[in-house]
Amino acid sequence: MRLVDQNVPGPRRDFVGYGRRLPKVVWPNDAKVAVNLIVNYEEGSEYSIPAGDNRNEGLAEIPYVMPGEQRDLNAESIYEFGARAGSMRLLRLFDEYGVRVTFYAAAVAVERNPEVGEWIRESGHEPAAHGWRWIDPWTLDRDEERRHIEWAVRSLEETCGERPVGWFSRYSASAYTRELLVEEGGFIYDSDAFADDLPYFTEVSGKRHLIVPYTLVYNDGRYVLPQGFSSPSDFFETCKCGLDELLREGWAGYPKMMSVGLHPRWSGQAARTSGLRRFIEYALEQGDVWFARRDEIARWWIDHHEEFQR
Repeated sequence: MRLVDQNVPGPRRDFVGYGRRLPKVVWPNDAKVAVNLIVNYEEGSEYSIPAGDNRNEGLAEIPYVMPGEQRDLNAESIYEFGARAGSMRLLRLFDEYGVRVTFYAAAVAVERNPEVGEWIRESGHEPAAHGWRWIDPWTLDRDEERRHIEWAVRSLEETCGERPVGWFSRYSASAYTRELLVEEGGFIYDSDAFADDLPYFTEVSGKRHLIVPYTLVYNDGRYVLPQGFSSPSDFFETCKCGLDELLREGWAGYPKMMSVGLHPRWSGQAARTSGLRRFIEYALEQGDVWFARRDEIARWWIDHHEEFQR
């Protein structure tokens, strides 16, 4: 008996993708892997009692959960570290190597530390929208979510000097997020999918829309997961192995994209920054690697994708 998906709101599922006909991608300077470093800048926009929420943020790397009616001052201070110290350490690192990255920026977080927005602008990094606040979008109704998208765009344009053209939701988009992004009209891509390691187009409300997929494999969030990284060496080795394999595929004629996810409160800790530094140095030593902003990858794909299918 054949299973037929129900007609439910949200994107249609696709289990085929490019299949056996992989695009023969040509990146700038004939690079074999496009590497995008992403800083998830959320600190100051997370759930907290002072923000008027009835809960504390859980992803604080603390071995307990404080009841929702009680402020968790330690958890709050870990997020403050990410904004005050961790983000500054990462930004200095990127400047040191001349690498431009993408910030998945929650708008309120940048409002609360304007120096981050100034540094993003001055160093040429990309401000991609990560919500107005770092909260679960599926808890909002459609009109509320539309307003949050509008607030995020206006806020980041003011704090970073550049309107966001990319979007990434906390955890998962709602069933309507992608439709609202297309309706807003200024986004050229979203990253609310983990479905591939190349960009791909989908149709939304009768319009073509680009997905630049993300990954949780090369991601420092694994430092706080039980089955994740126990040391910066684990992070480096995982990223190194991924890059090595992707380079092999690129040299065989099928270049790919690699996304590396970072958080200031985690990778901004000195020991963990060392693992990231090792990876950046290793990637630069290999050659054939294009360190790019996510919007640069998106625009290149939009402009050249037809050439890749020949």
